[in-house]
Amino acid sequence: MSTAFHPEASYVLEDDRVLLRPLQETDLDHLLPFAINEPDTWNYSLTSAAGEDGMRAYIKAAANGRTTGREYPFIIFDKASGGYAGSTRFYDIQPAYQTLQLGYTWYGEKFRGTGLNKHCKFLLLQLAFDQLGIERVEFRADARNERSIAAMKSIGCTVEGVLRNHTPLANGSRRDSIVLSILKDEWENKLRDSLKSRL
Repeated sequence: MSTAFHPEASYVLEDDRVLLRPLQETDLDHLLPFAINEPDTWNYSLTSAAGEDGMRAYIKAAANGRTTGREYPFIIFDKASGGYAGSTRFYDIQPAYQTLQLGYTWYGEKFRGTGLNKHCKFLLLQLAFDQLGIERVEFRADARNERSIAAMKSIGCTVEGVLRNHTPLANGSRRDSIVLSILKDEWENKLRDSLKSRL
């Protein structure tokens, strides 16, 4: 059995707080202020979008990933402030295995800790499990990124372990990557209702 994922489809996710739509190369202007004014946003990221050239390359790579069917990037619009807040994506999409990873998630400084992330994650997990037929959603982060790890645990992710010396960083060092996941039965039996009640 494979998933119902179609990379060419336009998945638009929305609730009373947030709207997620497919990221496009024409969205550069919406995200450029973060790249220029908040370069520290990508300190723990494998792929930095700092600076105009960095953000342009970041968006182009995301668009290319969608074209190949391996990734599906979203831009995040915060209804509470009326502004664009950041980006996230599905990646390493494996239809034959009914798995994908959820990551490349970042928000501008003023949007962090506002509850926006929970709304985004609920909509993305709902799409993955309830519409696309995904059985396992995996999350990864730099093992030093306490804020990101706490956010993933808060939505119900289970820690599976740490991949030591996993990937190179821009500064020439290497990072340990923590691996977390949510399974479809966990989502259906508990996490969907638990997360929804906290929105």
